Amino acid sequence: MLKGINPILSPDLLATLRAMGHGDEIAIVDGNYPALEHARRLVRLDGHALIPVLDAILSVMPIDDFVADAIFRSTKGPERDTLDPVHEEIIACCAKHEPDRAIVPLLGPDFYPRVKAAHTVVQTGEPRLYANVILKKGVIYP
Repeated sequence: MLKGINPILSPDLLATLRAMGHGDEIAIVDGNYPALEHARRLVRLDGHALIPVLDAILSVMPIDDFVADAIFRSTKGPERDTLDPVHEEIIACCAKHEPDRAIVPLLGPDFYPRVKAAHTVVQTGEPRLYANVILKKGVIYP
């Protein structure tokens, strides 16, 4: 345990977040997502829901401010703008940490390749469908 560090952030996840560089992306996915198949690197956080994991990661990881879009969420099938309750929670959580950043919905054909290219995939135990987020890491300014 560490002071000021959310205990959801496991040693493997902390090492991954620290190792990521500017512009690297991390995908946080639900328990139904085919993470093992899609991940270059996989960190499992079974037993933890998506929102607490997202909140913990955003508590330590800067979001890229060199690009227009740096936070993405999956959509409910082909419905780009339909918001399930989990999407509303994702938006609220991200707004708490990054109030000036939009959450960009990505349809499956755009979302899946981006997850496959991500630095790391974090698989949660989230049971809700379409509970997936991608974050692009930013920098810590001197």
